[in-house]
Amino acid sequence: MLTVFGTTAVALKFFYWFERRSKWMMLLFAVGSALTAAYSGLEEVYPITVIKGLWSMVALQRFYQRHLAETLHPWKGVINL
Repeated sequence: MLTVFGTTAVALKFFYWFERRSKWMMLLFAVGSALTAAYSGLEEVYPITVIKGLWSMVALQRFYQRHLAETLHPWKGVINL
């Protein structure tokens, strides 16, 4: 069961490639990083746990900043004719 959890956690990290397309892909990357940190903690690989935990916090911060930017300026990037 732990192998399935680890495989799922690492598979979610592939959303890093698509994070420019949508803020939700960035959130999925943050969740994947957090799950990878949890998996490495269960496997007792603590340096990876710390690194992936930090990556998760950075990705969550980037998601939040992008969410605020899109919420406060929903028409940014739209050409007015």
